[in-house]
Amino acid sequence: MTRIASTLLTAAILCVALAACGEKPQTGGAVKHDAAPYAGTGSNFTQAGWTAGDKTSWEQQLRTRQQYGQNEYSRNQKP
Repeated sequence: MTRIASTLLTAAILCVALAACGEKPQTGGAVKHDAAPYAGTGSNFTQAGWTAGDKTSWEQQLRTRQQYGQNEYSRNQKP
């Protein structure tokens, strides 16, 4: 009877120890949507032909990136 009790006690201790190693809650601020996605970041590392704040040129650059290799799905479909 004491062997069963010690086994249960050990199992309970292990469960408590593993529960202490759990993932911490990820609380933080929400994503701020204060600017349009095509407004840009003001970075010098932008693609040529794209004008910050111009939605039409932004959409064109997205189409170009999808066509020429930035789309992982099309890159992996090689015969």
